[in-house]
Amino acid sequence: MCGITGIFALNENGNAFLSRIPDALSCLEKRGPDAEGIFIQDRVALGHRRLSIIDLSEGGKQPMTDDSGRYTIVFNGEFFNYQEHRQAMRSLGVSFSTDSDTEVLLKLFIQEGPSCLQKINGFFALAIYDANEKSLFLARDRMGVKPLLMYSDADKIIFASEMKALLAYGIERDIDQDSLFTYFQLNYIPGKNSIFQKVKKLSPGHYLIVNQQETKEIPYYEIPNPDEKYIQSVSGGLDYQAQQIQLRELLTEAVRIRLVSDVPLGAFLSGGIDSSVIVALAAKLRPHLDTFSIGYKDEPFFDETHYAKLVAEKYKTNHTVFSLTNDDLYENLFKVLDYIDEPFADSSALPVHILSMHTRKHVTVALSGDGADEMFAGYNKHKAEYLCRENTMGNLLLRAVSPALKIFPASRNSFLGNKVRQMRRYYEGLQFDEKDRYWRWCAITGEQEAMQLFKNQQISPSYRLRKAEILRKIHRKGDMNEVLLTDMELVLPNDMLTKVDLMSMANSLEVRNPFLDYRVVNFAFGLPLSSKIDRYGRKKILKDAFRAELPQEIYQRGKKGFEVPLLKWFKTELRPLIEKDLLNDEFIISQGVFNVHEIRKLKAQLFSSDPEDIQARIWNLIVFQYWWKKHINTPRAKINGY
Repeated sequence: MCGITGIFALNENGNAFLSRIPDALSCLEKRGPDAEGIFIQDRVALGHRRLSIIDLSEGGKQPMTDDSGRYTIVFNGEFFNYQEHRQAMRSLGVSFSTDSDTEVLLKLFIQEGPSCLQKINGFFALAIYDANEKSLFLARDRMGVKPLLMYSDADKIIFASEMKALLAYGIERDIDQDSLFTYFQLNYIPGKNSIFQKVKKLSPGHYLIVNQQETKEIPYYEIPNPDEKYIQSVSGGLDYQAQQIQLRELLTEAVRIRLVSDVPLGAFLSGGIDSSVIVALAAKLRPHLDTFSIGYKDEPFFDETHYAKLVAEKYKTNHTVFSLTNDDLYENLFKVLDYIDEPFADSSALPVHILSMHTRKHVTVALSGDGADEMFAGYNKHKAEYLCRENTMGNLLLRAVSPALKIFPASRNSFLGNKVRQMRRYYEGLQFDEKDRYWRWCAITGEQEAMQLFKNQQISPSYRLRKAEILRKIHRKGDMNEVLLTDMELVLPNDMLTKVDLMSMANSLEVRNPFLDYRVVNFAFGLPLSSKIDRYGRKKILKDAFRAELPQEIYQRGKKGFEVPLLKWFKTELRPLIEKDLLNDEFIISQGVFNVHEIRKLKAQLFSSDPEDIQARIWNLIVFQYWWKKHINTPRAKINGY
């Protein structure tokens, strides 16, 4: 696992920026604390920060150039099946001077060009410079586990693992209005776009070829469309029992190849189904596996360490529990805000950061259960969507009683209040078609509420086009597998994987995701919806496939998402930051972006006796304002449309 950056100059003006690559690399030190390397030739510079995982010797250092001097690579990630390709190429007479997966990848590219990506099982962002062709090849893994951001103008094309490295080159910081509007709905910026107009993200499963004449982006992988034809081709001949056997075999192999490491390796263990499955499989292959959980002393309702311990005891893992207080959480809050270099307001980044920080003291690599909820219908919104489509009588009853829901307070802070909140949100979803319901349930607030934050309260045509592109695979009366597919393309790479990548890399920890092995993903989307969800439960096949291998107690618990105690902090420790700094009237007015009257209304609701569910929107604002103060140097940034 590493951090990479580079620049491809298009003219002499761009050439002047090559000298800034050391500054950019210094911003990526936490991604790669073990070594640094720079390659400069012609009008190209490549930089690499190394976190040593495979081949810890000097031979594994990057940038790495082949024997001919023609090709040079910087590679961030892991190539799990590199040994089989190393052996295959050796049988053809190819020699190797290191034991690293990077050298295998480079020589595979030299032999096969971009088609080599089809043979890589792993996660990565990479760049390869061809000195003869004067061209640059960039690629990103199939699921988007590893990020790759790119800035371009008339003089240069720059890439990096994180935005902070791009900023070190002195790029233009004109804010993208549509991205800003989307952020205030979703808590993150999805798709190819970023907070800056000239910075884009290479899409998962795509590669990019850059030369002096053109820049061309090409897809090499797409998650299969789960239509009837594909489902029939994958699982049409398998009954439910056979499907479970196939899933167990695929996941076992996915875990096996992710245990390859020359440094200490362990696994996250939350006590939920997903991480428990991964630990059960890994512990069989690696006895005395190190496992790690976090518990919450001050929030016993959310403390799930009891379930994690049951799994740890069953598989005799070396289990460590990091038991946290709310003070521990608060002490790390600003570390998270300081590391985020693009507005990102998923508050669960805080416990992920703390888990990664403590885990890194014991191991350098950790397995996780990310991706299972999106593939196998594990979220509350999936159950709600299923009921929207199937529960006709219940929906009619809810419509009849919906006026009474307005009488009761809605809040995450009590059992009854949370149920009222969920019922209101469900009823709201019933009013929309499939596309708009999906969008609303992905968001913390609706379009109109988000637009009221801004001085310019017009929704642009370009925003509508972006939204339509994101929702293109959801069809009216279509199969709910389309919702899961859209989650894999929207929520997974832009929220869940971004969160884990940022917070683990802030602590120099590599996280591997067996559920996101492309063979597992391809199989999951070849399963009928009935294998994943019905009115009785979610993640059916995953639970049933491993029922005999996991403690029964974890099947008898509800799904709990930990709630960071934001509301408490807003009314105590963070209140001065809100009232006198980030959401202060004078600061809001000086920005020239927001509607100060709307901000005042939100603050008034926050500090009222009935704040309802306002904390998510306030946190969303605080994250943006903190980011603005840190990264926008002028009192008033240029924002297209304002």
